[in-house]
Amino acid sequence: MRNFIALAAALAASATIAGAQQLVIKGSDTLGAKLVPQLAEAYKAENPGATFSIAAEGSSTGFAALLDQTANIGMASRRAKPTEISTALAKGLELRPTIVAWDGIAIILNAANPVKGLTKKQVEQIFSGDITDWSAVGGAPGKISVYTRNTASGTYADFKELAMNKRDYAGSAQKMAGNEQIVSEVAKNPSGIGYVGLAYIKAPGVKVAPVDGKTPNQADVRDRSYPYSRPTFYYTNGVPAGATKNFVDFTLSAKGQKIVEQVGFVPVK
Repeated sequence: MRNFIALAAALAASATIAGAQQLVIKGSDTLGAKLVPQLAEAYKAENPGATFSIAAEGSSTGFAALLDQTANIGMASRRAKPTEISTALAKGLELRPTIVAWDGIAIILNAANPVKGLTKKQVEQIFSGDITDWSAVGGAPGKISVYTRNTASGTYADFKELAMNKRDYAGSAQKMAGNEQIVSEVAKNPSGIGYVGLAYIKAPGVKVAPVDGKTPNQADVRDRSYPYSRPTFYYTNGVPAGATKNFVDFTLSAKGQKIVEQVGFVPVK
């Protein structure tokens, strides 16, 4: 009965959010700033009547939109929280995940920074505020400027889980709205350090710091040997149907996964 209600809600959302052919997609900046818009353009080329409304403001906003039934798909770089799942169940909805790509959270430094790499322990200590000067990790003396995502971001939560033993960020950490904003700040600040998804590591002015000798390349993310590897998701209210299902299927198709790889993520298959 609950699955039937969830499916009915998903169908209703598909029909009433913005019409049968329009898809409203909200959530993760990691997915929504580059990858999903490119997937949408490729999908529209094969489905001329399709239209999209894409808002990439953080994973939490995607879950909120699904719970409010104002989006067909919630993009997420983290799994749904227990509170989000229970809220959905209370509304007769089901937050159903589909892994659409793998990602690696890369540690980026200013290109002029002489530091060649960091250990996992050093990463934890820098982002939690235990280490505040570059000289402590082999760099030139100078205060470290830490850049993180904001609290709506799934990457903000994932990085605490994967890299910081769930510790809080340093009080001096500067919170940015998206990956591109972190890249921009680190590129112009010789003392900067931040983290971004794989699709954002080739920007001018920054370089990737290996962590325990591992870099977030396709191979190391694929075999999970890079320590900050993680899946990324589309969430739907129940089993996707109609235009929503068609777009999920397209993302997972050979053509869709080729775009995933071209943008910089690691394909699911």
